[in-house]
Amino acid sequence: MAEKKLPKGIRKNGNRYQGRIMFHGENYSVTGATVTETKKAMIDLKYRLEHGLFVEREKVTLDSWFETWIKEYKQNDLKVGTLISYQNYYNYYIKETLGEMSVSTIRGEHIQKLYNKLLDDSMALSSLKIVSAVMNGCFQRALKNGLIERNPVKLAELPRKKQKVERRVLTVQEQELFFQYSKESYLNNLFALMVRTGMRSGEARGLKFSDIDSKNNVIHIRRTLKYETGRGFFEDAPKTSSSMRDIPATPEIMSIIEAQRKINREYSNVVSIDEYIFHLPEGTPISRERVQAEIDRILKKINETGSHVERFTSHCFRHTFATRAIEAGMQPQTLKTILGHSSLSMTMDLYSHVLPNTKAEEMQKVASIF
Repeated sequence: MAEKKLPKGIRKNGNRYQGRIMFHGENYSVTGATVTETKKAMIDLKYRLEHGLFVEREKVTLDSWFETWIKEYKQNDLKVGTLISYQNYYNYYIKETLGEMSVSTIRGEHIQKLYNKLLDDSMALSSLKIVSAVMNGCFQRALKNGLIERNPVKLAELPRKKQKVERRVLTVQEQELFFQYSKESYLNNLFALMVRTGMRSGEARGLKFSDIDSKNNVIHIRRTLKYETGRGFFEDAPKTSSSMRDIPATPEIMSIIEAQRKINREYSNVVSIDEYIFHLPEGTPISRERVQAEIDRILKKINETGSHVERFTSHCFRHTFATRAIEAGMQPQTLKTILGHSSLSMTMDLYSHVLPNTKAEEMQKVASIF
């Protein structure tokens, strides 16, 4: 049976089809898996040539394509903080190695070498996965736009072995000792609120008096406070949609907020409901670095007395809250909602971390049944 005649300008090349176009005396070509796909690619190429939109694939560097991808495809699709994070990951970890290469010449082994280099430089696997996700999104769009034949990121392999992450949780004794020494700290109320609610640092620092429902004793989490060099402080949406949540406020929590309101009145006679609950005397928001510096100062003071509390970050307050909640018998679904986790598996991961410490005690509860 004779092979079906192909349309003008299209020929078969192995398992694919190649289409050729002549424009101003120059030959241009596209490829496709089917004749229909190739014809569509030819029409698109002809349009771009006629309207001055065509750029030869070999001349498109990853630097220029990443800039196009961010500006045209991601800028209106991502939160500001995520957008900045993507740009930082690219600038810090990808640009130097691959930035000046043409997107059409980057192969799987180039991506693999980058992974290996970053791992050799002690990058955490979680961060490497973000690097991979950024590149995959960038190259996948390049594939859809016809700049490359295959996505090279899919040809490289991330390490399968998960790095063990030890969650830092304050013991009851460490918790009591820390807050004994933090009483005189200007951030004591911030620390006290975080350890009693499980808020993330940016959520607590971005909290406003307008977020406090005193009538119903509820705290509304509606934003996170971030800082970027060259831009300064800015507000962003919470980490995920589930992070936009309401946290029930106990009388103790409400008293902490009122205590901070009194402190703020010492800064200014009028306390606006739209101001941050925690800020410096001149009204400047509090940075994550300032919070960490104050934690370190308190720990140094404790350790100078002969007691010892290992260094921790402000995120430890969140893990400590979750641990105390689990120890008190809070149900997983309830804890998930309060913490603003996007999936129950994240909350259950906390349970698996805490429960082994109490399983002997739990076994004693059922011993009498037998």
